[in-house]
Amino acid sequence: MTIRENYEKWLKDFAGDQETVQELEAIRNDDKEVEDRFYTELNFGTAGMRGVLGAGMNRMNKYNVRRATKGLAGYLLEKPEEAKRGVVIAYDSRRFSAEFAKDTALVLCQEGVPAFLFDALRPVPVLSYAVRHLNAIAGVVITASHNPPQYNGYKVYGEDGAQVGPEAAAGITRVIRATDYTDCKLMDEQEALKKGLLRYIGNKEVDDDYIAQVKTLSINPGLLASEGSKLNIVYTPLHGSGNVPVRRLLKEIGLTNVAVVKEQEMPDPNFSTIKVPNPEDPGAYDLAFRLAGQVGASVIFATDPDCDRLGVAVKDGEGEWHLLTGNQIGCVLLHYILSSLKKAGKLPKNGAAVKSIVSTSLANRICESFGVSIFETLTGFKFIGEKIQQFMDRGDHTFLFGFEESYGFLSSTFVRDKDGVNASLLISEVACACMAEGITLYDRVQQIFREYGYYVDHVVSTTLPGKDGLSRMKEIMAGLRANPPKEIGGLKVKAVRDYLKGIRTEDGREEPTGLPVSDVLYFELEKGCWVCVRPSGTEPKIKLYVNANDRDQAAAEALNKKLCEASEALMA
Repeated sequence: MTIRENYEKWLKDFAGDQETVQELEAIRNDDKEVEDRFYTELNFGTAGMRGVLGAGMNRMNKYNVRRATKGLAGYLLEKPEEAKRGVVIAYDSRRFSAEFAKDTALVLCQEGVPAFLFDALRPVPVLSYAVRHLNAIAGVVITASHNPPQYNGYKVYGEDGAQVGPEAAAGITRVIRATDYTDCKLMDEQEALKKGLLRYIGNKEVDDDYIAQVKTLSINPGLLASEGSKLNIVYTPLHGSGNVPVRRLLKEIGLTNVAVVKEQEMPDPNFSTIKVPNPEDPGAYDLAFRLAGQVGASVIFATDPDCDRLGVAVKDGEGEWHLLTGNQIGCVLLHYILSSLKKAGKLPKNGAAVKSIVSTSLANRICESFGVSIFETLTGFKFIGEKIQQFMDRGDHTFLFGFEESYGFLSSTFVRDKDGVNASLLISEVACACMAEGITLYDRVQQIFREYGYYVDHVVSTTLPGKDGLSRMKEIMAGLRANPPKEIGGLKVKAVRDYLKGIRTEDGREEPTGLPVSDVLYFELEKGCWVCVRPSGTEPKIKLYVNANDRDQAAAEALNKKLCEASEALMA
């Protein structure tokens, strides 16, 4: 069908939905807007689907949610006995999250698949835990993570508590594409409750067990007991789902001096106090910095709306604030876990850490120094979750820690996605350890750099929306594949990893990358530096990751800047 035919079909199919009809009629004469909403369907992949809210095939709305859910139900019902285990559903504070979650539950019930629906917003890690805890066959979270307010999304989890992998995503997509929007029906809520297909999950059934499990992740509980009351923290949930579990966890481990940014404490789908609810964005900390000055805090925590990511700002000895990068937080936590376990004589001989390919090589150096194996995965925490399951199935490695540069961290095996609550516990403990030594958390970062070298990372995101943007991203990747650079920023390209082809090429020799197929190019440079290019799987962006290192901080920073400029020019 043509774009206009798709548009007219929606007007006909949903003629009884006055709000949708009015929204679509308002854009009738705007060819560009009609094209953007109807040139394609909202893509469903390993990260589920995510998009701008609105009417249309390429927008997040109740009809796409219902169709995706019927697709999920159809996929699960290919194994009817397994489908009886049901699906757990959680949601965050975004626009229509609660409504989309209920629609998800009632479509599942209509298809004969039991639904466990949380009675209020919950973080991603709680959903991941609940899938395994309730022995469900799958999970769904309604969230767009750290995206701007106009976005929402739909993430699907497998029975292991990790986001579904490529095979399952393809299977769900197959059923979705065979499903007409008008065939997606909701069961009446009271009927679903009466039949036992719908069950609401209260605040005790899962949450207590989850918090109890997180507390077991403390490396040195005695340190929290002795130093915790001295640690002065400011916390902001950025209007999201972390407010209750993070504060509860911090209180129960003995951190009594936690000041919460009141203006950002309660759920707000408009995220009215910030430009974007992203702990990577320095602007998200403005109110937290102000409160920290009032209460004399030395560390600030920020979680995103679905509380799977944690940002940290720390004060140095001169009273200046520094926003740590995701790589810096990950390496501080990794070093703390390994050094503490080694000191206690508890570091397993088969210990392993996992990180994404776009995360810092400093982690490799740290693991090497402790004799711990490190594994790399594609971007997406689902791949780290898969690695955890492989370790457990084979018994060949003991998982110790996993992280991504985008502020995602995990030290447990009972959750299979990044966990902002888990990370809050660990970074609090590191801060307490630093206090006991008479240094700051910022000092600890600098100690690690002095020991292993200064690693500087930078991410450049270029937004390319719409049909033209998608074409431009494909052109960029195709151009780089056809003519890979011989050098970047004066550094020789030693090898090229093309994850779409699954091949690493060095001096004309080819070998498999060993990772799943993905549209990613990775350029290994001299001096252990590297540049990686990948289109985002959840946003209309192409991302450029640049990592440089040197024994001298200024030299590392200058080299990173030079590589960034050269890489951006290469893409242009």
